[in-house]
Amino acid sequence: MAATPEMRAATTTARWAWLWSEPDVVLLDASADGERLSGRIRLVVASLVAALAAYELSVGDRAGERLGWIVFAFAWLAVSAALFLLVRRGFYRRWLGFVTGALDVTVVTLGLSTFLMAGQPQLAANSKVVFEAYFLAIAATCLRYDPRICVVTGALGVVEYALVVACAAARWDPNAEGVAGLAGPLSWHGQVARLVVLVGFTLLATVIVQRARQLHRLSTSDFLTGLHNRGYFDERVREEVVRARRHRHPLAVAMVDVDRFKNFNDTYGHSAGDVALQSIARELRENLRTTDVVARYGGEELVVILPETGAEAAVRKLEQIREAVAEMTLELPRRTLRGVLTFSAGVAAMPDDGDEVNALIARADARLFAAKQAGRNRVMGPQDHSGLRASQEFRAMDVDLQAGLG
Repeated sequence: MAATPEMRAATTTARWAWLWSEPDVVLLDASADGERLSGRIRLVVASLVAALAAYELSVGDRAGERLGWIVFAFAWLAVSAALFLLVRRGFYRRWLGFVTGALDVTVVTLGLSTFLMAGQPQLAANSKVVFEAYFLAIAATCLRYDPRICVVTGALGVVEYALVVACAAARWDPNAEGVAGLAGPLSWHGQVARLVVLVGFTLLATVIVQRARQLHRLSTSDFLTGLHNRGYFDERVREEVVRARRHRHPLAVAMVDVDRFKNFNDTYGHSAGDVALQSIARELRENLRTTDVVARYGGEELVVILPETGAEAAVRKLEQIREAVAEMTLELPRRTLRGVLTFSAGVAAMPDDGDEVNALIARADARLFAAKQAGRNRVMGPQDHSGLRASQEFRAMDVDLQAGLG
């Protein structure tokens, strides 16, 4: 069947959806680190420019003619210092990268504009030092892991530079005798080439960011379920525990295990077991928040991190998902199964179950064991006495095991 115009349009939209899609939550920490690194570099560059302006001001070398540039240098230093202190103290929002990216290219444009104000249009249009700073500003957007920031920053740089050149050509005649000077005459061919190079560099930065996102996703994902893998969970749970401890916020961790999964595999086949794991993973992912983390811990065991969530709220949410899974329909190649899957879960939470990673995981695992012992297909939390007894038994078993290993 030939593709209709609507189908082709939908395919094209899906193909380019990544360009304007928000970055994954897993990249937020990397984006925040990139913003801090970018802020540090911006502060260093601004300090060097301000030092040069201070030198010109102290020696009085044409300071009056370049007063606008000197004021701009110190203003940029103040803004750079304020932004650096802001991100260093942990402030980060998704929109911050757009603001700082726009600031960086606008600073370059203002630098070129100081030549216009000083009556030197040839330097504004033909600068071989300040213009290259656009590339630094666009390259810095790669640190944010968001292709939208690359596109917006690059497009803004192209528009601003085009306006600088247009203003230089409209208000002055750079080709007039005594005006071109060492910077050379205004060449429209050269200016168009500069704009084309800026566009190309923006596209390159965008592709680099998208590629980095894909590689990051592959390195932190489980191939079968599409969930995060064990390595990513180990790293993320430490970060969340540190954050919850610092801000004194609640944090819950849940261990989830599919009930009688070996029997399911033996009865329906391993391909059906793969479908079962994928279905449960999808239920968890679709019924939890984007800020929650779901990972495959190993085999048929999954793990969930629920930031800003207490034990009771975590148990209620997992109970809702458990009920949905118990009523779930599995579409297998040759049959349809309904209500054949269940899971058990154990929940631990800060601060009642401790504020260390190993303690939280051990308590959640112990309560998962208690849920299995109590008949499966249930969620055990701190309020369950059987879960508490199982935690005590688990700790006793762990002490015996460590003694045996010793």
